[in-house]
Amino acid sequence: MNLIRDIARNSAFILIPASIIAAFLPWENLPLSILIGGLLGILNVKALAWSVEGVLKTSYANSKMLFFAQFRFVMLVIIVTALAYLKLVTIPGLLAGFSVVFLQVLITGLRHAKRSGS
Repeated sequence: MNLIRDIARNSAFILIPASIIAAFLPWENLPLSILIGGLLGILNVKALAWSVEGVLKTSYANSKMLFFAQFRFVMLVIIVTALAYLKLVTIPGLLAGFSVVFLQVLITGLRHAKRSGS
């Protein structure tokens, strides 16, 4: 889980200053939206890593893993929809947080792959 910890740490180094800067913009709830989007992205990556580890330990994908993958997606949609419906977050802020985590997955993953390949 060293990779996941690095992704979370690198994302936090970007998300926290981005939310502080967003506090000075006229959009309501933008800083909170960025942080929640990043948190949901990190939790999603952790759940995905757990699911992949489970599949790699077996020779087949069992029904529990398939159920968890669908459950994870449905829960993410429900959480985002509920937060947006209650107007606690903004969609651009959530997308910004998700995007930061997604880019960190790519960048940190490439760095780890380069280190282990050399």
